[in-house]
Amino acid sequence: MVIHCCEEHVELAIDVIIDEKETFPVLEKVNIIHNLYTTCEYCDKPTVYIVSNERSHT
Repeated sequence: MVIHCCEEHVELAIDVIIDEKETFPVLEKVNIIHNLYTTCEYCDKPTVYIVSNERSHT
């Protein structure tokens, strides 16, 4: 499971990973280039973090 999120929604994304996958989430900050192409899954702001239950998504 991978969730792209902005700064405002990072806590929500972490909670979703914990609730749905019952594992500690992996939090990765994305670079500026990646920001230009993706937006937060909860709003239209640029992605700042990728929260997942896996490693290396950037």
